[in-house]
Amino acid sequence: MVGLTRGPVTLLAAAVAGLLIWIAAQLNNAHEAGYWGIVGLMAGAGLVMAVSQILGGWTKWGWPRLSASVLLIAFVPVAIATLWVIFAGEPHAGWFHNHVMAWTRDIHISGLVTDLLKYIPVLAFGTGLVFGFSFDTTGPRVRPVVERDRKVDRRRDVAPPADRSAADEPLTADRTGSTAATREREPVTSDGRPVEGTGTTRDGSPVTSDGRTVEDTETRARPRP
Repeated sequence: MVGLTRGPVTLLAAAVAGLLIWIAAQLNNAHEAGYWGIVGLMAGAGLVMAVSQILGGWTKWGWPRLSASVLLIAFVPVAIATLWVIFAGEPHAGWFHNHVMAWTRDIHISGLVTDLLKYIPVLAFGTGLVFGFSFDTTGPRVRPVVERDRKVDRRRDVAPPADRSAADEPLTADRTGSTAATREREPVTSDGRPVEGTGTTRDGSPVTSDGRTVEDTETRARPRP
């Protein structure tokens, strides 16, 4: 789908760039207006080609934005070098032309600058192209939605805290029943009579009030009142 969109947009941009180049060819570079008109149209043609790739889905879709790092690291040096040659090739000696030519002689690059004067339209086209590469797209904002869905899934996967009071109810009931059962039973002798009191022998063994040891006693359920 991106290829189908990119192809027609690139073709349309090439047609627009070709039109700009044809218009530039109709101008006369013997005077300042025609000279700078040619430079501007060629730079515009390069910019159209670069921007067409963003509009055609070359990157990540989304709204275009200007990349400051690409602008400073790539475009600014290219623009300085291109403008150096463009000012050196002006048809009439202006303030910029005179200063650039003086600096060119000072750093001994007159031969290089003179060779590049005939390619000023190409340099202008490339400068516009690099400026267009300084734009990028932010892309569709899908990740926050995915993160929100993951948070919802995590909440669903977390089990609710167990009700410890409900889990402890059987144990509590057993303990209560055992305690109640213990309290509702009283010691009796082997013949079924309740033990009213106890004492101890000389060796410390417990005995009942009638002299029998407690080992001979049993327990029975105490009648409820």
